[in-house]
Amino acid sequence: MTSTLTDRYIWAVQRSLPEAQRADIDRELRATIADTIDGRRENGADETTAERETIIELGNPYRLASGYADRPLYLIGPAVFPDYIQLLKLLYTLVLPIVFAAILLAQLLGKPESIGGAIGTAIGVIISVAVHFGFWTTLVFALIDRSPQYKPQAWNPDTLPAIPVRGTIRLSDLIASAAWFAFLIGGLIWAQYISLFRNDAGEVIPVFDPALGAWVFYYLTLAVVELVFRILLYRVRAWNYGLAVVNLVRDLAFVIPTLWLLLSGQLMNPQFIDRANIAPLFESDGVVTIVSVIVILVAATGSVIDGFVKASRAGRAPAA
Repeated sequence: MTSTLTDRYIWAVQRSLPEAQRADIDRELRATIADTIDGRRENGADETTAERETIIELGNPYRLASGYADRPLYLIGPAVFPDYIQLLKLLYTLVLPIVFAAILLAQLLGKPESIGGAIGTAIGVIISVAVHFGFWTTLVFALIDRSPQYKPQAWNPDTLPAIPVRGTIRLSDLIASAAWFAFLIGGLIWAQYISLFRNDAGEVIPVFDPALGAWVFYYLTLAVVELVFRILLYRVRAWNYGLAVVNLVRDLAFVIPTLWLLLSGQLMNPQFIDRANIAPLFESDGVVTIVSVIVILVAATGSVIDGFVKASRAGRAPAA
């Protein structure tokens, strides 16, 4: 028996349907196709052309079968998609960096052969974690979307975010920066001229290496630059990409020499470390050194990202 194009199409539709529906769908589809073919023939089309055009008009058999079976053709439907995206954003922007920092810290505390090797291992692990985040989150939401017991909550307009407004740099931000400036200056003075320990001659043992010399004035200059930057930011009243770039340069000016001095052992005063009996903590693979490196890198990276994000938001926000 030779199968017609109609027979092949109906079979392709039926194989994606439950057994109980197939007979009814067969009769309905054959009647629809036959009526449509008759209509096309009355308009002058031959039998073969009319049948082919009718089948093309009905479309992909899998899509048609999904309509009969009320089965979605998407993985994540519109009912759960907003929650799905919000959770992914949370996992990738908040949880993933914390996991990366924890893995890197564990690698460094395990005394690896090199810091580069520890970072490489942490990156490899975090890529695997990121894949698992995406896979399992998608799987769970796909199952929820297809669960007959799932009933999406009604949307609440109280969840609407506030419109960002230009000129959101507050006076309190400037006061906090000034307080930090005063704290830093006071800390440097205390560390070098008061400290906790004295030598046998009764002289103060500075916390930082006295050989730093000009580096002390360098960091004091950076503190002044920070204060001036905050004053400028307050006067402008909003972030922009120019200020974000200045913020990037300022962070690099602090991070690069600080990490170099810390990792090369030139930052802390050896006499202070010996008197405090904390030498192992400040070795290149010591806990304090490792934690300090991570904190400096995370804080600087967060500051740079925050600056560019605020600049982007300020550019899209309406004027106050």
